[in-house]
Amino acid sequence: MNNKLSISNSIIIFGFPLLIIVLMIVIANSRLFELNPEALSIGITADLLFTVPFIYFLLIRKKNIPKITVLSLFIIGVVVTTFIIPEENQFFLDQIKTWFLPIVEIGVFSFVVYKVRKVLKSYRINKEDDRDFFSTLKITCEEILPKKISVLLAMEIAVFYYGFIYWKKRKLRNNEFSYHKNSGTISILIALIPIIGIETYVLHILLMKWSIIAAWIVSGLSIYSGFQIFGFLKSMLKRPSSIETNTLYLRYGILSEAAIDIDNIASVEISSKPIEFTDNTLKLSPLGELESHNMILTVKNENSMIGLYGIKRKFKTLAFYIDKKEEFKAELDKKIQLLE
Repeated sequence: MNNKLSISNSIIIFGFPLLIIVLMIVIANSRLFELNPEALSIGITADLLFTVPFIYFLLIRKKNIPKITVLSLFIIGVVVTTFIIPEENQFFLDQIKTWFLPIVEIGVFSFVVYKVRKVLKSYRINKEDDRDFFSTLKITCEEILPKKISVLLAMEIAVFYYGFIYWKKRKLRNNEFSYHKNSGTISILIALIPIIGIETYVLHILLMKWSIIAAWIVSGLSIYSGFQIFGFLKSMLKRPSSIETNTLYLRYGILSEAAIDIDNIASVEISSKPIEFTDNTLKLSPLGELESHNMILTVKNENSMIGLYGIKRKFKTLAFYIDKKEEFKAELDKKIQLLE
């Protein structure tokens, strides 16, 4: 079976927890719940948040399934319980959200970062791969969490990592090329942070006259946006574009990237000429017309560019900026000639 789950095993592993979840939903909407809401609210909450994940863990403990997926059941339990238990009976759930959930979140964050750093260390020792932190982070998250959740988690961890953990100066190798020094992007992003700060303060004062809760919610979101921009900004300094043996990696921090097989490159030219951006003609920078480009690359067959939160877009022509454009083109032309 090559370590793959059989259909019958899959039905048991995923069907049994699902059966309990459905049963709890039925009980929460039954006449029995109306007669004894307090006791049953505690029982249903405990079953969905702890019993279901524990049973799932027992079912997968000897299987080739990441044990951290147990947390997915816990999160599902929190969501389901929030919807099926009346607000006035969510005291137990509120306590878990307040005290236990943050511990889980910190634990997941720490575990993912640990796994990523361990994988990166292995890559560097064996020199089998050239993936950076963000690339490895996305792969690691996809291995332990559902795809949509993994994309969101990877981006949030990356923003925090590049913004507040990774301060060591990144020295470029011979095959790596920066794109932030002369493009003006850093200046734009730096200017946005104090603007957000000023607008947040003014908006907070205005909203306080209407609703204190709304004022703090909006302020919190604005401050978080500022943190994100700072993380995006710093990631541009730490994630240069690179020309590897068979692949060209074009990066724009953690905002967008494209991996292009060198033998798929039709042409690359140094050009700042205006071009019309269409479905097949894209710009690597999500800032669009706010940032200039000085390179235009065309591929033989459609390639994908991965944007914010894993959004993919196809292109035949890609415009981007490189600080040392002549050196970049010379190095890329050399690689193309070697593969011809």
